[in-house]
Amino acid sequence: MEAEEVIKNRDNKEFVLQAVKEKGKFLDLVAPKLQDDKEIVIAAMTQDAESLEFASKRLKDDKEIIELGVKGAPWTICYASDRLRADKDVVFESCKNYGQALYFASEELRADREVVKAAVENKGIIIKYASSELRNDKELALIAVKQNKQAYHFISHELQQDEDIKNVMG
Repeated sequence: MEAEEVIKNRDNKEFVLQAVKEKGKFLDLVAPKLQDDKEIVIAAMTQDAESLEFASKRLKDDKEIIELGVKGAPWTICYASDRLRADKDVVFESCKNYGQALYFASEELRADREVVKAAVENKGIIIKYASSELRNDKELALIAVKQNKQAYHFISHELQQDEDIKNVMG
């Protein structure tokens, strides 16, 4: 199937459904009302989770849709609504597999120890997006610097002087 065909039939639900099952990112070419059709968006994302980018704003606020995206491509948390970027279940799942997801998390979740620990275990340097309180958490700091020595620059000044941290740094 070619992009031109999809564009010509962009309002035809049955055609679009088949097109996105073949190539999820065809969702970019369809009529806005079909980018807001949950059945079509799920079909597109089942084929390619990254097609979440082209879903309607309303569906980017649908927890089921965002969870499907995060499961297939954890970085797609960046497309989630602010409400879902503050949803601990969604953000935690994304952070476990893609530490950078912490960047997209709400301020409240950047201060949630469980979420930050999951992110830092995956990508140590991401501690820079944790709350200042958690950047002063010795266990998290040790995890971060063991995972990536560059994380040292983002932990609290107090912990930078800690002997255990200094030992990890060599």
